Amino acid sequence: MGKEQDENEGYLRIQDIPALNQSHCKMRDPERVEKIINEFVCGGPERMQFVSDFDYTITKQRTEDNLPVLSSFGIFNACKSLPTYFKEESDKLFHKYRPIEIDPHMPIEEKVQHMIEWWTQSAKLASGFAFDESEIEHTASKFKRALRDHTHELFATLLRLQIPVLVFSAGLGNSVVSVLQQANIMHPNVKVVSNFLQYRDGVLDGFQQPMIHTFNKNETVLDGSEYYELVHTRDHIIVMGDSLGDADMANGVPASSHIMKIGFLFDHVEANMDKYMNTFDIVLVDDQTMDVPRALLALVEQRHQLRHPHVTNGASAIVLPNAAL
Repeated sequence: MGKEQDENEGYLRIQDIPALNQSHCKMRDPERVEKIINEFVCGGPERMQFVSDFDYTITKQRTEDNLPVLSSFGIFNACKSLPTYFKEESDKLFHKYRPIEIDPHMPIEEKVQHMIEWWTQSAKLASGFAFDESEIEHTASKFKRALRDHTHELFATLLRLQIPVLVFSAGLGNSVVSVLQQANIMHPNVKVVSNFLQYRDGVLDGFQQPMIHTFNKNETVLDGSEYYELVHTRDHIIVMGDSLGDADMANGVPASSHIMKIGFLFDHVEANMDKYMNTFDIVLVDDQTMDVPRALLALVEQRHQLRHPHVTNGASAIVLPNAAL
């Protein structure tokens, strides 16, 4: 009886979490969100993993001065030594396929075929010429400030609590890793799974396999990997993304898992709202911060500290395998 009373007294309510009561924070089923938060808090950091998209999720969808935020492929395309034909053709592909990717009306099954075409043609373009990857580092250095506000604090908390972080990107992994490194958030608990450049005889030869596009990036591609072995028992998962396909990034985890899906909505807000509300547990409209995921982790950390007042560093230290899958 006493234990049950203590647990009821410690039960968290949505209305008591300020970050979830902002006007731009939308929830279709607040009771479900509340239940998952309490599962997270009771389970502690040892059962958690964090899965995030990169482009326009870790990076902003817009900046205060309205300067464009380059995607990870955009960083690569901005490298000055690339052949003119590559830049021109890449630009054509972007303007053809990006509207399809964010089209609120096209069925996902139809979008998948277009995304495969886009990635396949991009890989063919990125072949047959020499390229120095230090150029990516130079270009990426200009965009490390495009990270969402309080990203550094979020990643510091994840490191402190020893929660594994999977950055799952359908973009260019070389750019993703470079931005994270230059922003000093490529911590030992962070792994990047993405499309990485490959070389043959000293020249570019497209991307390493498997191809990862917007609608196939999920944990099923990790089966058998070192990372999968590390996290497959961690059944409390925060998933963050800006496109509908990102909501499936935790597919492949046990059915008993508790998953909190956070969606950042910026493009075509009115047309996309219903689909985002039906896909994500929390929808953040034009929110360029990491305040909501930070608030969730703060609740987990506070309860963990109450249970373990003499422990300052969550679970035992973890070091993830190399950045590239």
